[in-house]
Amino acid sequence: MGKQISFSSKPAAPVSPWQRLRRLLQSSPVRTIATYLLLGLIALVMLLPLIWLVSTAFKSSTEDIFQFPPQFLPAQPTIANFIEVWQTNPFGRYLFNSTLVALLTVGLNLLFCSLAAYPLARLDFRGRNALFTLIVSTILIPFQIVMIPLYILTVQLGLRNSYLGLIFPAIASAFGIFLLRQAFQGVPKELEEAARMDGCSELGIWWFVMLPSIRPALVTLAIFVFIGAWSDFLWPLIILDQPEYYTLPLGVAKLAGAFSLDWRLIAAGSVISIAPILLFFLIMQQYIVPTETGSGVKG
Repeated sequence: MGKQISFSSKPAAPVSPWQRLRRLLQSSPVRTIATYLLLGLIALVMLLPLIWLVSTAFKSSTEDIFQFPPQFLPAQPTIANFIEVWQTNPFGRYLFNSTLVALLTVGLNLLFCSLAAYPLARLDFRGRNALFTLIVSTILIPFQIVMIPLYILTVQLGLRNSYLGLIFPAIASAFGIFLLRQAFQGVPKELEEAARMDGCSELGIWWFVMLPSIRPALVTLAIFVFIGAWSDFLWPLIILDQPEYYTLPLGVAKLAGAFSLDWRLIAAGSVISIAPILLFFLIMQQYIVPTETGSGVKG
């Protein structure tokens, strides 16, 4: 007779509730749902101040602002706050000034930063890396340190109370040069060599080959510069004392004194000031897509 072999099975270890939850979250559908819920919660927390600002702008009574618990949906929504702010303050002029200053700042930044970044990325000359390091190191210098010398220079040039005085400190930035230099370095050399064989000059290569190839980087820089120029408060406050040159941030700050802290009107002015930024971002984000730079290059 053969020997009978018995297998003794050990009892399974008990599974803790945390282990069950971990296994449940590792499953694909549950993990996807949990990820979207977490992202939605983070987005809601980030958007909560903006939602409260818009809600306050449409409220018809000041008492509704200080209710507890907070009331995000106005009981009687109205646009009277926007009408009063627009009629009692030259917000049309403020909007024109901010739009002009922001667009000119964006255009000059794209021009000068791309002209500076192209030789730093594609041309070989002595001291190139040292010059690039020196430019990037200026990012570490706070604006408050150079503010007084910059103000003195602006006054000596006769640019106080002028649009050019508002634009002067921001016509180029070290961050923009750094961003575009990195983008230029990603363009295949074959495109540049083909343009040179066709007799294209350096400026022609920069304009017809390089700039179309780094369109996403240009759009990204344009968005950052537009937001910075539109929301800048400190430099216009220093360089301007004539209300006809005020930008929207100065106009919104003026509301606090004009209406004795009527938060409905201040919120309405703030909504007017941030709406163009959101509109600009929505228009420009469709252009932040990878370009087909390497499609015409064969390995």
